[in-house]
Amino acid sequence: MAVMGRVIGPYGVSGWIKVFPYTEYIDGLLDYPTWWLGRGDGEWRKFKVNAGEVHGNILTALLEQYSDRTAAMRLKGLQVAIPRTQLPVLPKSGKDGYYWSDLIDLEVVNLQGEELGKVAGLLETGANDVLQVKSMNEDETERLIPFISQVIAKVDLKARRITVDWGVDY
Repeated sequence: MAVMGRVIGPYGVSGWIKVFPYTEYIDGLLDYPTWWLGRGDGEWRKFKVNAGEVHGNILTALLEQYSDRTAAMRLKGLQVAIPRTQLPVLPKSGKDGYYWSDLIDLEVVNLQGEELGKVAGLLETGANDVLQVKSMNEDETERLIPFISQVIAKVDLKARRITVDWGVDY
């Protein structure tokens, strides 16, 4: 499964949910008529998507099995995934060798070995993509790090780490 977003809560009173997508394009999840929801522990439940819309930087969706706000509230915090077999094949190497969703929760360290946090999301700014990195300490500082070759030294999916040329005081 490829985790493509997270349910952030109900939307309205008719069973719609709000989803924060981890996709390059906000409406990317709407290309899939079926989603799997779960906690990432290997137990996924299949849901048919009856409708979906973009609202700012979130998606709203109506799942076939849910018709009221109370039921939709139970989905809050669940991850939204798509089987990897349904995703387009990626090149074996280079920047395009992984999906944005593969970068979520990866540890980010700089060239000096200092921990900057974990990837919480990515932003498309027009000029370049940006990593949203949340520190792992109590203050949950957010850093915005340009996802460009001059800054991103290495993306190691197996080690679950991104190495960047970025200072802790930036």
